[in-house]
Amino acid sequence: MFTLRVPALKTIRHHPSSVNRSIILPHPYFHPVCQKKSLIYLTTIVQPKIGFMKKVADIFRHKERKITAVAPSTSVLEALRIMSIQNIGSVMVMDNQEYRGIMTERDYSRKVILKGKSSTDTPVSEIMSNDLPAVNPEDSIEHCMQLMADNNIRYLPVFENDKIFGIVSIHDLIRETIQHQQETISQLKDYLHASM
Repeated sequence: MFTLRVPALKTIRHHPSSVNRSIILPHPYFHPVCQKKSLIYLTTIVQPKIGFMKKVADIFRHKERKITAVAPSTSVLEALRIMSIQNIGSVMVMDNQEYRGIMTERDYSRKVILKGKSSTDTPVSEIMSNDLPAVNPEDSIEHCMQLMADNNIRYLPVFENDKIFGIVSIHDLIRETIQHQQETISQLKDYLHASM
């Protein structure tokens, strides 16, 4: 709690005196208290925390940080089978616990089907995306969405202290944004009810 002196909104003349005193008219969001013949306003209503940026770390508070990975030599067909079983749109490609890239459904459609390659004979290392921009848990959702829009991609690898942390998809970002908006609306409703 801190004191805030609000500039006078209206001057009213009191009893005959050589000194004019200013009275600060009450503001609906502040409670007045008297101090040395002037009105001081204390901010006792806590305003909702709106407008702050959500971070990548917030996504992983709701999403299981599970990494589905395959070796670079894994066939595209086997990787697709794993993706189908787990109902996911991408798999991480790892070599001895080291990140190598991400294979997505888009990689498969553009680099295998359209080029007439065999899903059985083609290893994921030939079609994976290994040049995706990386983010960290402290990056904002807005930053991630901008990266995806600028690079026309749907997945981003997440690193923490130079180690792979997980993957975020465009669906993760949209889901977190919608949830944030719902939380903001709820906070605004509570704030309006409290100030009535």
